Amino acid sequence: MVKLGQKGSRVLQPDLCVIGAGSAGLSVASIAASFGASVVLIEKNRMGGDCLNVGCVPSKALIAAALHACTMREAGDFGIGAGEPVVDFAKVHAHVKATIAAIAPMDSVERYRAMGVSVIEGEARFTDAHTVVAGNQAIRARRFIIATGSRPAVPPIPGLDQVPYLTNETIFDLAERPGHLVVIGGGAVGVEMAQAYRLLGVPVTLLEAGERLLTQEDPEMAGVIDRALRSDGVAVRTGASIDRIKPAKAGGFGVVFSTGETIEGSHLLVATGRKPVVDGIGLEAAGIASDASGILVDKGLRTSNRRAYAIGDCAGGEGSGARFTHVANHHAGLVIRNALFRLPVRVGHAPVPRVTYTAPELASVGLTEAQASERHGAIRILRWAFADNDRARTEKKTEGYVKAVVTPRGRILGCSIVGAHAGELIMPWVLAMSRGLKVSHLAGLIYPYPTYSEVTKSAAVEFLKPSAQNPWVRRLVSLVRRLG
Repeated sequence: MVKLGQKGSRVLQPDLCVIGAGSAGLSVASIAASFGASVVLIEKNRMGGDCLNVGCVPSKALIAAALHACTMREAGDFGIGAGEPVVDFAKVHAHVKATIAAIAPMDSVERYRAMGVSVIEGEARFTDAHTVVAGNQAIRARRFIIATGSRPAVPPIPGLDQVPYLTNETIFDLAERPGHLVVIGGGAVGVEMAQAYRLLGVPVTLLEAGERLLTQEDPEMAGVIDRALRSDGVAVRTGASIDRIKPAKAGGFGVVFSTGETIEGSHLLVATGRKPVVDGIGLEAAGIASDASGILVDKGLRTSNRRAYAIGDCAGGEGSGARFTHVANHHAGLVIRNALFRLPVRVGHAPVPRVTYTAPELASVGLTEAQASERHGAIRILRWAFADNDRARTEKKTEGYVKAVVTPRGRILGCSIVGAHAGELIMPWVLAMSRGLKVSHLAGLIYPYPTYSEVTKSAAVEFLKPSAQNPWVRRLVSLVRRLG
């Protein structure tokens, strides 16, 4: 793995050089090392990347605290003494940090070095198409995997740079209660944080420039989340055209709308999407093309430099997909197959679920009703309400429903679930789509009673009900009856 370069300098020559130790990079490094491949892993910031440190893990820890507060408020509905919870924000902050600390050893430098991975803590930069330098170390790998992730995209709102603002990279450092949190952005991160802080007792205003929240989701399902946030006390404003942001005289800031109206807040969270991290790594020197979408890759995740791949959030172009941790991990598996075993791979075949972790949750896979109608013409919509599920009734979690989109012959095109445990309940639909199963297969399974999983069976059985009205079926039943 080591070769002497000019003037006796050491040049590492591993099978793989991975740039970035977030979810995608760590997955590649650990899988490759388990197969006995030599791996160099380079990270300039924190091991674990955004997901562990400022993304999935801290956000879900915060949401868990918020849901406990919500449970206390609702306990009276079950005959349990209830009351307004006393929220200690310093202890909530400690819980979030403790959760990160508990998971961090799995992503640590020590663990990966114990696997046999050569971890370099420093900034990586291509010097030519075959070489990366990190610190004083040169690496000439057989293959390079770029997994530099993404960062918050900050919109060019006049005056924003004149006031303190938070992003997902800084909001989890808050240890005090905000006086009034204003969230700009009605995507998944915006709605999750808006609801979580509101359930923790913070006044929250959520601003979305579009006409509705969660614009990538089925509007009917997103509407359930909108109503839930408003019911929780979040001041939701869609179609919010922001003219500028200005410092407030008493501290904090003011958001000035194009109508001239101003609202003031103490803390501002900008949650308006993400952009790939592609600067500072010497892409031009390596002959690697990129644009605003990220590093351009083909369906096999290869860049314009055939020695290099890009995976996860930094990948753009033809082979880019949704920016989720589970997609990054999927990319890692594909690259391992191609880089180590020369097996053909292709991004885009596997159905990708997505989950918004609000209360209730919203989970989706495949096409929405509008997308399916546009692409396939004749479709059928299958629904089942949580209010008609016995387990949901026992727990008073009756808000929401299943909405599946299928062809007239029962092929599943997509499914959205809004309701309790939707992120878990979406998986049978993902499995069915990935294996080419029809909705009738889901209807034929035996589901334990009483469970939330029965909403899947009930929705699937809706596909079979028209058969009961078929005159030939009715004649067959009549004939069997006469035969005894």
